[in-house]
Amino acid sequence: MKVLVPVKRVIDYNVKARVKADQSGVDLANVKMSMNPFDEIAVEEAVRLKEGKGHHAANTVEEIVAVSVGVTQAQETIRNALAIGADRGILVQSDTDLEPLAVAKVLKAVVDEEKPDLVLMGKQAIDGDNNAVGQMLAALLDWPQATFASKVEIKDGKAQVTREIDGGLQTIEVTLPAVITVDLRLNTPRYASLPNIMKAKKKEIATRAVADYGADTAPRLKVVKVTEPPKREAGEKVADAAELVAKLKSKGVI
Repeated sequence: MKVLVPVKRVIDYNVKARVKADQSGVDLANVKMSMNPFDEIAVEEAVRLKEGKGHHAANTVEEIVAVSVGVTQAQETIRNALAIGADRGILVQSDTDLEPLAVAKVLKAVVDEEKPDLVLMGKQAIDGDNNAVGQMLAALLDWPQATFASKVEIKDGKAQVTREIDGGLQTIEVTLPAVITVDLRLNTPRYASLPNIMKAKKKEIATRAVADYGADTAPRLKVVKVTEPPKREAGEKVADAAELVAKLKSKGVI
């Protein structure tokens, strides 16, 4: 069984994002970048499927392919996935930040070429927070999908997925091949050991261009303006309930 894991290079979650002076986007200059946390969870789960750890049967997965669509520096993100346990990587180079639909079309072309049994990916990227690529990819492939997975079990050509919903937990079963997007509580990603980091440097990363796949990546959205959220106003202390009511009335709340 082969698993394809898309990984994205994003601003590190510990870094506070800054908006460009012209409000055209987020400033990425001299900013620490890392793998999207949800994608890191997807890589970890694929490796656990291969290792047979936890509730997974041994040798469920034979090969893990990490793929990233982005700038040349995204090779570092793929290397991180290889250090965690992926077998090889594919970088589809793009100098522009592609929209979710364009990314889904590129990934579909990669899937058509690689023919994996499962696409395991983060439910969303923490930069755009679109939560769209997984669903779009499943629609383009005409594959079943399971989103927001907090538990994944593979058996007899099917995936049983427990997903978190507003009312609690929902368990569904999909027939492979399928697209599964993962949530935070699926697992805790491991730290890559130094020996595995060294081994990752010798693993293959194939570099392709978006044009090689013939996917239509023309933009369909236009960013009008990017602004920081308004700063919160300072709170006020009141002496008693009567003063609280008076304050609320003065602000038109009641």
